Amino acid sequence: MTDPSSWLLALAGAVTGVVGSLLGIGGGAFLVPLLTLFFGIPIRAAIAASLISVIATASASATVNLDRGLVNLRLGLVLEVATSVGGLAGGVLASRLSPRQLFLAFALTLAVIGILVALRSKRRNVIADLAVDPGRLGGRLLEGGKEYVYRVRRLPLAMGASLLAGALSGLLGVGGGIIKVPVLNTFCGIPIRVAGATSALMIGVTAAASAFIYYARGDVVLPLAASVALGALPASLLGARLSDRVQTRYLKILMAVLLLGVAIRMAGEVF
Repeated sequence: MTDPSSWLLALAGAVTGVVGSLLGIGGGAFLVPLLTLFFGIPIRAAIAASLISVIATASASATVNLDRGLVNLRLGLVLEVATSVGGLAGGVLASRLSPRQLFLAFALTLAVIGILVALRSKRRNVIADLAVDPGRLGGRLLEGGKEYVYRVRRLPLAMGASLLAGALSGLLGVGGGIIKVPVLNTFCGIPIRVAGATSALMIGVTAAASAFIYYARGDVVLPLAASVALGALPASLLGARLSDRVQTRYLKILMAVLLLGVAIRMAGEVF
């Protein structure tokens, strides 16, 4: 294992914090590969550090998104129950897998989600007719100076995806947003900005549930986790503010490209 300086680790946290909060998926999907492939940090220590970073970035970006009215609190509270259960299960399962299996699980997850986002990048989930009832879990969104309505569809699928997202968060340290945001946006009728903002609020709780398990096993390297989190915290605020200035379709394309690129690189460590 290499011994990277604190400022390099903070820079890594900052870069992934900006991207993660910009897309609402948490920076873990990019931080874990960066720490393992570039810095040579063991994957379990990288996952533990990523979970600590996700807690910091989610808390910071959530404040911005709440002020902008993008967070759907009712939907988030419903889905968080399944996500937290999955997070605990994933944290326990991680101890039973080898590093090679963790790399493979990471690569496959990112590849599938990246392809899904790319194929559905042109779809929008807003209703222009303001007379439409958003339902108990739906809401309204102000975008481009116009107000829209959105309704939640396929709630059981959203709950199942949240359970899986929680498990992957605990298993891979990715915060779960890489599952929830694409599924909520693609299949459940949630606009991507709302899906990202709501996910960002939830992933901090999910990561905290898993982080305790990694800490108890001794996987948390405090100097590593602290350096990464200190860089990610202010950067996540910047990413959350930038997201409002980027067109929705470009957010989806950026997410797909980054996920597929990281998936290919991670798969190279397996084969």
